[in-house]
Amino acid sequence: MSLMAARRWMLLAAAFLVTAPLTAYVGPGAGFAFVGSLFSLLAAFVAGAAALLVFPFRMAWRALRGAQGYRRARVRKLIFLGLDGLEPELVERYLAEGKLPNMAALRERGRYSRLRTTYPALSPVAWATFATGSNPGKHNLFDFLNRNLHSYLPELSSSRVHQPSRVLRLGRWRLPLSKPTVEMRRKSRPFWKLLGDNLVSSTILRVPITFPPEPFEGRLLSAMCTPDLLGTQGTFQLFTTAPTETEFEEAGACYPLKERDGFYHGQVRGPDNAIREGAGELRIPFRMRLEQGSDVGTLEVGGKRYELAPNAYTPWIRLKFRAGLGIAVSGIAQFRLAAVAPHVRLYLSPISIDPEKPALPISYPSFYAPYLAKLLGDYSTLGLAEDTWALNERVIDEDSFLQQATQICEEREAMFDAALDRTRKGVVACVFDTPDRVQHMFYRYLEPDHPAHAANGNSISRYASTIEDLYTRMDRIVGKAMKHVDERTVLFVLSDHGFKSFQRGVNLNAWLASEGYLAVNEGVPDEGYLRGIDWTRTRAYSFGLTGIYLNVEGRESHGIVARSEADRLADEIAEKITGLRDAERDAVAIRRGYPRKAVYHGPYVEAAPDIIVGYNPGYRSSWGLALGKVSGPVFEDNTKAWSGDHCIDPPQIPGVVFCNREFGAESPGIEDMAPTALRLFGYEPPGHMDGSDLEVQVGGD
Repeated sequence: MSLMAARRWMLLAAAFLVTAPLTAYVGPGAGFAFVGSLFSLLAAFVAGAAALLVFPFRMAWRALRGAQGYRRARVRKLIFLGLDGLEPELVERYLAEGKLPNMAALRERGRYSRLRTTYPALSPVAWATFATGSNPGKHNLFDFLNRNLHSYLPELSSSRVHQPSRVLRLGRWRLPLSKPTVEMRRKSRPFWKLLGDNLVSSTILRVPITFPPEPFEGRLLSAMCTPDLLGTQGTFQLFTTAPTETEFEEAGACYPLKERDGFYHGQVRGPDNAIREGAGELRIPFRMRLEQGSDVGTLEVGGKRYELAPNAYTPWIRLKFRAGLGIAVSGIAQFRLAAVAPHVRLYLSPISIDPEKPALPISYPSFYAPYLAKLLGDYSTLGLAEDTWALNERVIDEDSFLQQATQICEEREAMFDAALDRTRKGVVACVFDTPDRVQHMFYRYLEPDHPAHAANGNSISRYASTIEDLYTRMDRIVGKAMKHVDERTVLFVLSDHGFKSFQRGVNLNAWLASEGYLAVNEGVPDEGYLRGIDWTRTRAYSFGLTGIYLNVEGRESHGIVARSEADRLADEIAEKITGLRDAERDAVAIRRGYPRKAVYHGPYVEAAPDIIVGYNPGYRSSWGLALGKVSGPVFEDNTKAWSGDHCIDPPQIPGVVFCNREFGAESPGIEDMAPTALRLFGYEPPGHMDGSDLEVQVGGD
């Protein structure tokens, strides 16, 4: 290797040494993109070369052994179509009104039932149970976030970045001598891995909690918790001519547009420059020209020109962030002209990892994501692709959000169709997030009295049919899947939980303080992330969506609750919070509190919240509590566009399941899907699975 080549590889390797900033706690961290940029290229090159070399031998081996995997199978093909958040009451109403003909046909041919969900009824928890057949105490997912036992700060529950253990510093250069990794924090093995061990192949598309992807016999595209290029769970950028920058409560940033020479100039912010210490974020300049007095114009970025049309997104634009010395990382995003008066506002969607050149591992095998991009065109790779935060902040409007959600749904449909067309045997599983995202943002239009209407100012009648239209679209997807069903195929259509209204927020920290369980440091500003708490006098605290934690001695770094007292205290708080009333509305806000020992079992129970909160429909944790704030009222109106939710007492928020075959179970749960999949292919579920075989009637059964 030449000196120049060696130097370049060393500089590339230096990109590994970026540590995630606190503000990027929900992802691997800005700059870590360079980690994948190098190693994904290397891995793809090595894997491709190796695949070419071993291909003839692999095909011969599969020909000899391939049929062995299906020798005891009762089916040739199994299809899981996940429709995240489909609500039983709405499904049953629309079925009765004849608006879901394909689901009705599926019910008549086989079976429909409500589907028991998890504690809590959150997508990462429920879909992890779907995959593993295990309760959260065995798969280690209890919420989107965990708390760090040392710092009390939140961290993403599903994955963790481990930085290189050995580093060589040469001035401002930071050169790693070992490789960083992204750790999958979900425990237990998914059913497709177990089937793959027995040579049954699967195609797994956008099933939540599959980042980073794990090797198995098949193909997988990661989903929920896959970060954007900044290392977050979705940070939009707003560029504006307004004289002062806007501070957003949620995941967004505002930057200036400067007018000169007949153009508006701005800079897209990218990941940190990981090559040199302290170099800061990478930027890409752009300029925009608007036709006089209109909302039509052109955008120039990355050496290319794009049309800006009214009420429309640009196509996916490839953004290449260059760190120097030939080192770059690529993402894709879409612009949309949000306003031209009184100030120009240009919206940029969160920057997705480029599916053609992934900067982080987002698929297995590594070439599967680029393959889909070549086959179907560019697509969003972000785990939470629909930009709910931008609508909450009124950066985009309802029509813009629906256009974005429709496009992402169409991308998913194309992937699902391609997988079904190419699968003769094995498993195809695909999850559509669209029902969840749209209901989160449009549930208010089912309720004329929702407090969000006054704050958002839209006509109820204009969007009154949005959710019904959504369900009929999902029904059409079910119809397309049914065309791939024959006498040797089983099709499940399921949701992980249902959906209810979110009208009022509950700040559990404020309640814990009022009851004497939590103390604050006087004079310390409440900036969130539990920073204002006096840990020397606090016995219990909360953050996230459904959990209360005890400050246990020897577990938390500043714990004061003796371990011998923890169970008694958890029981006490759970009993007190059960039936908690909202006096202003004269209504019960919390149906029940559950000590964790009542709902979990397994080796990872210690990582769970000590109390799981089951809200009544209409209530959820307040927005401040979700960010770890302590101050404010216990109860407050939810005035955001995010107006529906599922952080409800689990027995009150089941999902749905349809099957083209009758099955024996009277009360199916989402934990039953994994063992059922194994049994359909003739394999015994492992003993650690909590679910049971649904006893699907196939063929001569």
